[in-house]
Amino acid sequence: MSRRLILPVGLALMLVLIVLIQARNAPAGTTTWLFVIVGIAAGTVLAFAVWFESSVMHARVLAIVALLGALSALFRVPFAALPNVQPSTYIVICSGYVFGPVAGFAVGALTAVVSNFFLGHGPWTLFQMFAWGLAGSSAVLLRRLPLRGRWLAFVGFTWGLSFGIIMNVWTWVGFVYPLTVRTFMITWGMSVLFDLFHATVNALLLGLLGVRTIRILERYHKRFQWEAQKDADGYTDTSETVKASQTEQTGRPPG
Repeated sequence: MSRRLILPVGLALMLVLIVLIQARNAPAGTTTWLFVIVGIAAGTVLAFAVWFESSVMHARVLAIVALLGALSALFRVPFAALPNVQPSTYIVICSGYVFGPVAGFAVGALTAVVSNFFLGHGPWTLFQMFAWGLAGSSAVLLRRLPLRGRWLAFVGFTWGLSFGIIMNVWTWVGFVYPLTVRTFMITWGMSVLFDLFHATVNALLLGLLGVRTIRILERYHKRFQWEAQKDADGYTDTSETVKASQTEQTGRPPG
């Protein structure tokens, strides 16, 4: 395991352990699944937060991550009156594709935190951070495929449905009894139309604008990437700091 992952993973496991101990000592009649779901979400968010804090990132990457998080939250607020139309997911996925899994998770988490200052905070904020963060961090897997609008649209549609499922799991565990497959399907069925709205908007935005947005972000990103160059004697700069910086910024080793 990379040394950079030891601290975030250790803190996440510690948090999960604390939650499980609390679940064991919970009053009679309280479902332990609620503690498990909260522990997984909180542990994941904490792990990525510590990983982001300990990562080696160029100051301009930090600035663009903050800007994209604020922009994503700003795009969410005006559409709050529409049924689950959230252009934020489109920005989160594009950010994760260009800047890597850690930055992508940070943009997703910031989207929930900042926008909910206007729309209202509550227990759901944690799960929105978790869902949008995973959408941003998983976008890096798209690099293995050709950059095409149809692939971006497919991922956007899939994450629209996945976002709804994650939020419904929280609702189901926290407010529904008994916890059965039937009650979960009923819970999800009550929101599936809104989830389809979210998924469709994601697919349209990413299919039409995703490639252009990624190209713009990539051009900005390339302006402050380190590149190994040979000097007059033919020696190449192979500084570990430079390599670590590139790896943290792009999510993949330089080369």
